[in-house]
Amino acid sequence: MPVMRMRSSWAIGAIGLALLVTAACGGARTSTPAATPDPPPAPAPTRSPDVIFVPTRDEVVEGMLNLAKVSNKDVVYDMGSGDGKIVIAAARRGARGTGIDIDPQRIAEANANAKKAGVTDRVRFIHGDIFDPAIKIGDATVVTLYLLPSLNEKLMPRLKSELRPGTRIVSNSFQMGDWQPERTETIGGYTIYLWTIK
Repeated sequence: MPVMRMRSSWAIGAIGLALLVTAACGGARTSTPAATPDPPPAPAPTRSPDVIFVPTRDEVVEGMLNLAKVSNKDVVYDMGSGDGKIVIAAARRGARGTGIDIDPQRIAEANANAKKAGVTDRVRFIHGDIFDPAIKIGDATVVTLYLLPSLNEKLMPRLKSELRPGTRIVSNSFQMGDWQPERTETIGGYTIYLWTIK
């Protein structure tokens, strides 16, 4: 009897070991391959900003939006949006807005300011180049600018080709080459200009 118990124990142990080896091998054979990683995000712009950031004064922001008659029916794009002030002010009027800026620090500030103002559901900020055709602007009904004259002129062909008739363009301080504005207004020493896409 002791011999039989020893043999039974040995047999049970051998069977258990075989099952463990089989399970281990089977597990290795049936394991799923690692998931394919997501593609990397599109590279951010690498060139430096074209202009030094200068915040637009509050009264000038309101003057620009008033000159363009911004309402809750509008979609406002600010080209070179800085801290987001213009887009956020438009959102407070019920408009939807998009700011585009090449400086990631400005984008971070704009998002923080939008959150503080409670308008994150109506605005978005894009870290990108205002001259990049991959950034679509065709749904804008109002475009705001506070750029240098040379940049306004460089941007003008894009505005004329991509924006729909009736879209208003407002620029703080600087004109757009030989494209004559329809109206001008001076607020606090700043002249603002209005054009409409025909």
